[in-house]
Amino acid sequence: MSETENSKPEDNGQPETEDAAATPQAGAEDTAGETGADASPEDAIVKLTAELDSMRDKLLRALAEAENTRRRAERDVADARSYAVSSFAKDMLDVSDNLSRAVGAVDPATLDGAPDAVKNLVEGVAMTEKALLSKMERHGVKKVDPQPGDAFDPHRHQAVAQIPSDQPNGRIASVMQTGFVIGERTLRAAMVAVSAGNPSGDGHASGGNGVDVTA
Repeated sequence: MSETENSKPEDNGQPETEDAAATPQAGAEDTAGETGADASPEDAIVKLTAELDSMRDKLLRALAEAENTRRRAERDVADARSYAVSSFAKDMLDVSDNLSRAVGAVDPATLDGAPDAVKNLVEGVAMTEKALLSKMERHGVKKVDPQPGDAFDPHRHQAVAQIPSDQPNGRIASVMQTGFVIGERTLRAAMVAVSAGNPSGDGHASGGNGVDVTA
């Protein structure tokens, strides 16, 4: 009986030794965890900052693209409103030209002795031309009517000849046909002859103001 009693304390002491040995290991793991936890917030801040910068850049790009899309849509709508009648207005130019030729074919001096019916006819044609131009202008179609001596504008005028004249070299010498614009676009360029200078020697065709009419 004494040997059995003496062996029990040895069995009860063995687990205590294992627990004591495991305690330093657990403490080391806790220390390592605390060290890793101390470094983790800094890494997280760096990572979150990078993600925030990336998201901010994407947001700014998306806002810029949306603004560009909105502006393009507004410009397309404005162009559609301004130039929707371009084809119709171009077809009406022939009517305007015929009315203008009819009025221009009558010499005002001959109307003094003409019958009232003829005077009324000519006046009616002139009023029709004026009303047509007024209605076209209401829809953005305006007449381009250059005069001799005006500067040549390649965006509004079409040079069909270069002739000697009293006008300065490169200026408009005569107008053959009026032009029209719709909004900021040229519907039909005015046909003009450009001055090559005075043949008497006051001006000459050569020089920086010459206009190329071969195109």
